[in-house]
Amino acid sequence: MSTEPIRTRVAIVGAGPAGLILSHLLADAGIESVVIDQRSREEIESTIRAGILEQGTVDLLTAIDPNTRVHTVGDRHDGIELRFQGEGHRIDFPGLVGRSVWLYPQHEVLKDMLALRVASGQDLRFGVTASRVEGIDTDRPRVIATDADGSELIIDADFVVGADGSRSVVRPAITGDSRSGYFREYPFAWFGILCEAPASADELIYSNSDNGFALISQRSPEVQRMYFQCEPDADPLAMSEAEIWETLQSRVPGTTLKEGPIFQRDVLRFRSFVAHELRRGRAALVGDAAHTVPPTGAKGMNLAIADVVLLSRALRALLGEGDDRLIDGYAELALKRIWKAQHFSWWMTSMLHQLPESGEFDRRRQLGELRSVTDSEAGRTYLAEAYTGWPLN
Repeated sequence: MSTEPIRTRVAIVGAGPAGLILSHLLADAGIESVVIDQRSREEIESTIRAGILEQGTVDLLTAIDPNTRVHTVGDRHDGIELRFQGEGHRIDFPGLVGRSVWLYPQHEVLKDMLALRVASGQDLRFGVTASRVEGIDTDRPRVIATDADGSELIIDADFVVGADGSRSVVRPAITGDSRSGYFREYPFAWFGILCEAPASADELIYSNSDNGFALISQRSPEVQRMYFQCEPDADPLAMSEAEIWETLQSRVPGTTLKEGPIFQRDVLRFRSFVAHELRRGRAALVGDAAHTVPPTGAKGMNLAIADVVLLSRALRALLGEGDDRLIDGYAELALKRIWKAQHFSWWMTSMLHQLPESGEFDRRRQLGELRSVTDSEAGRTYLAEAYTGWPLN
C-alpha cells in the first residue's frame, strides 16, 4: 500500500526556536504548516543550552506573547565586563546604544513556544526523522520521513524550510552537499560547567588573562554557568573539581569566584559555517542549518530568529499574494546580517582567546586592542551595538 501524503502549505523540518517561531508567524498570516522533529517533546525541553537574547529577539517574543516568561524568569543585563590585566571595564549597553540583552536559556524559549504552538493547534509531530527532500525546483516539494513507529511519512507542501540544525537534512537538497559552505574550525574549545552556587557577578565577565580566557556567566540565583579555554580534544572528566575551580580562578584575577558543587561539565568546540546557498526553488534554510558561529558573541539563536523574520515575510508574500520578490531576495538580505555576525563573533573570539602559535608580540598587541576598545567611546559603542543586536529588518 502506498503512503498517503500529508498536505500543507509549509513543511518545517526542526522544532527548535527558528522552526517554532516561524510556524507562529505563518499562522498569524493564515498560512498553515506542519512542523516535524526527530526528538521527543521531553528531549527538546530538557536539552539545556545557554541563551543570551538580543533586544530585538525579546521584543519579538513579547509581541508573540505579552506574558512571556522572559520578563519574569529571564534576567535583563545592561552590560558586560571585559577583564584584562587584573582590571574590569564595563560596557554600558543602555548608556551607549539604548538597548539591553536578557539572560534566558534557549530551552526556556522552547518550553514557551511549544506550549503556545500546541495550545493553538499547530500540527507538530515529534519522533519524526526526515530522510530527504525532493522536488524543490517544482511548485510541490515534499519531505520524506519516518515516524516514531518506523512508518514512512510524506509531506507535500508549497514550500519546505530547513530549521533542522547543523546536521540538516534539508541543506543537501539546496546546496547539493551537506558540507557545501564556508567553514572555519578554531584550534581551541570551551570547557563548560554548571554548578550550584550563588552568582559571582551580576553581569557576564569576559576575562583575558595571562593564564587564558574565562567567561563567568549566570543561569539562575542558585545555578551558574562558567567556561574556560581548553584544547578541542580535552576530556571533560579528566580534571577534579578542585582543579577546575583553580583554573577558573586563575583566569579571572581581581574577582573572587563563588564555588559550589559541579553537576555538569562539557567541552564545546568552536566552528564557523555559512552554507553556500540559503535558498533554492521552493526550499530555504534558517538558523544552524544555514550557519553556525562561535558562542563568544552570543549570536546563535538571535541570528536564527533574524532569518525567520525575513523568511516569514517572504513566505507571506509568496504564498499569500503570489509575489516572489521577497523570497528571491531572502538569501542576499539574510547574508548581510549573517556575515556581520560572523565578523563580530570572530572579532570577540580573537580578541579574548590566545592562539597556540601566539608569541609575546601577539599577546601585547591583543592587550592593545582591548585597551583601544575600552578606552574609546566609539569602540565601546560598536561592541554594545553588535552585542545587543542590530535592529530586525
